Parts: sequence; structure tokens; C-alpha cells
Amino acid sequence: MKVAVAGCCHGALDKMYETLELLQRRHNVWPDLLLCCGDFQAVRNEADLRCMAVPAKYRHMQTFYRYYSGEKKAPVLTVFIGGNHEASNHLQELPYGGWVAPNIYYLGYAGVVRFRGVRIGGISGIFKSHDYRKGHFECPPYNQQTIRSAYHVRNIEVFKLKQLKRPIDIFMSHDWPRSIYHYGNKKQLLKMKSFFRQEVESNTLGSPAASELLQHLKPTYWFSAHLHVKFAAFMQHQTNSKEELPKATKFLALDKCLPHRDFLQIIDIEHDPSAGDSLEYDAEWIAVLKATNSLVNVTQSSWNMPEKNGLHTKWDYSVTEEAIKEVLEELNHNLKIPCNFTLTAACYDPSKPQKHLEPVHTINPQTTEFCAQFGLTDINDRIQQAKEEGSVRGEYEEEEEEEEMDSTGSAEEPSEYSTDNSGLSSINPDEIMLDEEGGDEDLSTCSVDPSPDHPPDFSASFSDIRIMPDSMAVSSDDAMDSTNEELEKSGVSKQVEDKSLSERPLKRIGANENGSSGIKKIKRRNQAIYAAEDEDKTE
Repeated sequence: MKVAVAGCCHGALDKMYETLELLQRRHNVWPDLLLCCGDFQAVRNEADLRCMAVPAKYRHMQTFYRYYSGEKKAPVLTVFIGGNHEASNHLQELPYGGWVAPNIYYLGYAGVVRFRGVRIGGISGIFKSHDYRKGHFECPPYNQQTIRSAYHVRNIEVFKLKQLKRPIDIFMSHDWPRSIYHYGNKKQLLKMKSFFRQEVESNTLGSPAASELLQHLKPTYWFSAHLHVKFAAFMQHQTNSKEELPKATKFLALDKCLPHRDFLQIIDIEHDPSAGDSLEYDAEWIAVLKATNSLVNVTQSSWNMPEKNGLHTKWDYSVTEEAIKEVLEELNHNLKIPCNFTLTAACYDPSKPQKHLEPVHTINPQTTEFCAQFGLTDINDRIQQAKEEGSVRGEYEEEEEEEEMDSTGSAEEPSEYSTDNSGLSSINPDEIMLDEEGGDEDLSTCSVDPSPDHPPDFSASFSDIRIMPDSMAVSSDDAMDSTNEELEKSGVSKQVEDKSLSERPLKRIGANENGSSGIKKIKRRNQAIYAAEDEDKTE
């Protein structure tokens, strides 16, 4: 089957789907499934905009609300993970995944589903070591800290995914697995993004948690986004025994959703022709959720996952074939995910803007139904209970002071990842920047106008859409001079060739109204980045 993979969508659903329609008109190709690797921005209304961690100038309504309201319907089944620029309050309603609109499915904090026999997994958010060992404690209304920590990857999600034993066909993460750049054309990457050099050379670019999952899961394909550059790699995994067959992962990172960017790729994936066209639960993943349910934590106290170190009576939460069979019997062997999308918030109405609409903490009926069906903890219900009992909001300050002195988790150990790196510690001119020291714009500020920089006619704007067959091999590291260009020459069968420059990408870093930069200090080595930024916008 043909699977379309998109990079950072940034709420531009109309652009994304119209690009697919353009591809169909020009090349008679239509995907069976669309995957989006984060920064989807499922913004329903003005309150959702306030829950999105971006500077005020980037808070545009975009077009998701039209699909949420039913005005439009996604023309292809769309499955996505969360990134670091999301309407966190909306996605938080679906910690185990669910429909954000008809035909658009969110995988949750972490999740695995099946489509036509293809097993698809993913993990949402980006890695930050200082939040990695905390529970999912955040809820709206967010403050300057929680609006960001809400999308940070947690160790419990990585732990759950590491319990999987059956093969994964496709896996998605927003930030790249650390070290993956050593398995592709590193020279070309640094030529395109020279400001990555320090992190690449010190091997600190990307997520160590995603790297750990890559080593454990060994999926056939791994797709990422976040760094706003296209990059392919081929990683041959080491075998644990002579009997184990060698495995390899084809990695592909996509650019952001803008004209003349490699933000979308179509790949042929082997599938089960006898399987239905419905999105399905994965029985092993459901069994893992049931097995790890006791580990759910909704506090911000740091703690470590169980491991074989003498401190835990149980550390292996992988599931048996019998447990998987029980899940199948519970579902009467019908794994189809119910189409039970429900509106849980008012939808944006351009004729009646509500600029002062406040976000509220919502219990989504989809999550309630899912948890009741499988006997799981509704994380949001647990947070709500804790709030009502005064054991969350009222004790946050005390817990923060205690945490500095001592870990209150299951074992007094340091985090397994000491480097605080989200894959973007160098300044990337293509990324939306946030002042980590707390100087963000007012969270109440938002714009409800569709982005004016992008006119609705896309037929002559998108040029970098490619169709790639089931081969994306590149040489390990950069020992050979084969570039991503060569990869495209050997693997690309079709290309939309219009090279119009009728639109320019959004400027990701710029001066504020007072003419001052949003970043307090600019290191000398970064000055060239800002000087080169305008050049990038005219390429």
C-alpha cells in the first residue's frame, strides 16, 4: 500500500490535503494512509491557541477547526503524533489516543495501532531530561512552565514501548533519535544545517530516549520531523544471537509543511491484502497498557521505571501470548477502533470570534470509554480527582523544593539521561523559538485570522513532493560521497516539478515590535545564522 508521510504540519491541513490532490492530478497517485510526525496543531478555538507553546506571532487559527466542526473531512485516513507546538489541552484529552476529527487519529502519548496488517507505533513530544522522570501532572490552564512540560516525553511511555516483543513496521517520533545522523550523509546534513555541527560532533543532537527505542524496537521504518530538514539514513542493527535474523531500519526525516519544502513523501509498504480498511487496535499494545496500568503517575515527583537492579520486585512488564489472547477474546476478535469522535469544545467561528475564551480541563468520552473497556486509569480523571482533593495544585511548590533535595521516586537514582537536549540546543532559524528563561509573550495573546502569508491556491506552489519505493538505503556515516541526492535519484519515481516561488516561508526568528530580538544574548558563533536566515527564505 502507499503511505504518505508528512513532517511538521503546523495546522496547515488544507495545504497538506490539497498537495495530495495535486499529486493525484499530476501523477494519478493517491495514498492509502497519511502519517504526520508531529506539530500537527489540532487547534479548535481561541482557547486552544493559548495552550500552544509558541510566541504570539505564530498563534494563527489555521484550518484544523474546519475538520473538527465537520465542515470538511480528511480525504485520507490520517494518523499523527504530537510534537512540541501543539494545542496541548486538546491532545491531553486523549492520552491513550483517539479521534481528534473524523478520519484523523492521534496516537496518544505513545501508542501502537494496525492498518491493513501494518503495525504502526509512535511517541509524542520531545525529550527534556528535567521532565523525563515525572508523571503526566499538567492540566489547563497552563502556566509558563507547564505549557511546555506538557509535551515533554516521559519515561513511562518509553518503558511501555520497550515491553513490546512483536515486530514494528513503522515508528514515528517528533525529534530524531540521537546518533541517527551517523548513518546517513552527515556532510550534506551539515551543509544544509551548519548550526547542527556542534551537536553532531558531540553526539548530543536528538533524543536519547528515541535512540533507546530505535535500538530496542528495530522497526522497518522510522519517521521523524522537528528539525525542519529532509534527511535519510539506513541503520543496520546488531543481532543478539546467531539465530536472530539481521534487522535494519530505514530512517526518514521530513521538512515542515511549506511550499518548496520536502515535507511529504509517499512510500510503498508491504501489507496484508486480506486485512480490512479500518484502523485497528493492537492487541499486544493493549495488553501492555493493562500490565503497566499500576505505574501511572500524575504527580511531578521524579521516579525511575522498574529495572533489574535489586530495588524492584518486578521489572519485566512484557506480556505473554495468553495475555494477548485475553485481549482478543475481550474484543471478540474485533479489533476495529470505533469511530466515536465527539465534540468536546466549541469550534472557532470566524464570524463570532471569542478572543477571551479560556481553556478548561476536559474529560473526553473517548478516553472514558477506552479506559472502561480495558480497565485502565483515566489519567485526566485522576488529575481532576487530585485537584479536587487539593493534592496537586496546592502542593506543587512544596514538591519542587523537595525534588531539588531528593528524588521521591521508586529509587534514589539519577536520570539515565543527564544531558538536557531536545535535539535543538543550537539555534535553528527554521524552528519556532521559545525563550526558555521565561520571557515568553502573554499566553492570552492570540490571532484568529488564517495565516495571511499563504494564499489558498496551491496548484503552482508545491514542488518537493516525491514518491519513494520500498528502498531508501544510504551508506553508513559519510565514508562514501553518496548524498541524499543520490538516494532520491535511485528511489524517486515521480516528482512534482513546478518551481514557482509565489510564496515565502514564515520567518521563524525575528525582531519584536520594539525592534529587539526575542533572544536575550546571541553568541558570536550564532550571528552567521541570523545573517543567513533571509537567504534561506529566498531559496
